[in-house]
Amino acid sequence: MSKGSGWDQRLVVGAGGKGLVGHAGAVLLRKCADRTGLTSGLNKVLPRGKGPGWWDRGTVLVSLAVAIVLGATSMSDIAVLAHQGLVFGDRPSEPTVRRALAGLDETALKRIGKARAKVRAHVWALLARRPQGFPWLTVAGKLLSGWVVIDLDATLITAHSPKQGAAATFKKGFGFHPLGAWCANTAECLAMLLRPGSAGSNTVADHIRVLGEAIAQLPVAYRRKILIRVDGAGATHDLLEHIEAMNRLWRSVKFTVGWTITDADEIAIEQLPAEAWTDGLAQDGTAVDTAHVAELTGLNQRLENWNGRLRLLVRRTKPSARHAKNLTALEKRTGWRYAIVATNISRIAGVPGSHQPQWIDALHRSHAGVEDKVRTNKAMGLRNLPSKAWTVNRGWVLAANIAADITSWTRLLGLHDRTTSPTPNPQHCVTGCCTCPRNWPPTPAGVSCPSPRPGRGPTRSPSAGSASPCYH
Repeated sequence: MSKGSGWDQRLVVGAGGKGLVGHAGAVLLRKCADRTGLTSGLNKVLPRGKGPGWWDRGTVLVSLAVAIVLGATSMSDIAVLAHQGLVFGDRPSEPTVRRALAGLDETALKRIGKARAKVRAHVWALLARRPQGFPWLTVAGKLLSGWVVIDLDATLITAHSPKQGAAATFKKGFGFHPLGAWCANTAECLAMLLRPGSAGSNTVADHIRVLGEAIAQLPVAYRRKILIRVDGAGATHDLLEHIEAMNRLWRSVKFTVGWTITDADEIAIEQLPAEAWTDGLAQDGTAVDTAHVAELTGLNQRLENWNGRLRLLVRRTKPSARHAKNLTALEKRTGWRYAIVATNISRIAGVPGSHQPQWIDALHRSHAGVEDKVRTNKAMGLRNLPSKAWTVNRGWVLAANIAADITSWTRLLGLHDRTTSPTPNPQHCVTGCCTCPRNWPPTPAGVSCPSPRPGRGPTRSPSAGSASPCYH
């Protein structure tokens, strides 16, 4: 038995008594990683060593991911697992973590990607067997059954000291500019590419690479209907043509992307008759009279240079005070602020009303939910990259993505009957289950804790040879 395994063979669950451990929610996360086969799968594809002090690299990655959920922001914070010393046994040391991350070359990353995809297929099969089934997305009151929704978005990570790859960003900061892909159905981070801070927002090669790696993470049975949503950075000829080329007789790929408004677009907007505007839709499917949507496809001359299936939809809202400085002459004259969405959706089979501009507009606006996932990932490891070495930081990003996956799996598989929120935040599991008993936070919305709160834990660890501790 390798070091770090077999820790749960004498584990007992309880809410009272002695031998309680802090940050007990970490046990759920680690057990989820072990039971789904993630830990063993990573151990199989990563190099193995010999000797009594050797740590399997997959176990180190999972341990680091658990520590990141508990709040680790550096490799030395692996020490937070000392709270589980009575449960997990010894923890990896900081040098072990550093060596494990530094050893993740391109070959190892590809093997890890295949291992994660295999485990994800198993997890999604379990999700489909839940009473409520797989978490299909509902947009504006319409269920997208059978559709997997992938959101692409980039974010900035500030570097407070010189690091490999850190550079000036477009927001006049200094750091990194990673690009990621999230599954809107499950809140998993399917893929993430660490990039220098100077990387472009609309670099086509990066978008195609991340999208390809994200789709490779999907189980084969879930690749037949894919919806891709990107902000304005995705409105490039090469990316949209690449997505269109992914369509097959057996696979349908739809997309919505933001669209930068030019003078040609504003000329087309001015030509819209008043009756072309219809009330927009809220995310619950109700009509709202504070926003209006119209079809712009037949009036916009820019579409002559794009593929024939592209549609343009324009939305207008009353500008807020913070938008006043950036309004164009047309917006100042009309008193409306405009935004355009480009899509190849003409109609989605089995979804009545999916051809309507106001519904497609609501579909693209729900892409804003990816910002919540970005914030959650930043709260779990991506707010700061801990090393000066690019390879180590790349490995840290991978560990943070694994942390996002296991929190999502724990919520969807283990806490699905405890959650009432339609789109719960994975960090609810973190704040509700993974804190120390002597400083209990309020129970997050949508998470119930039926067991009574224990009192202050023991001041000393149990003596050697005592029974395995309980946890709460």
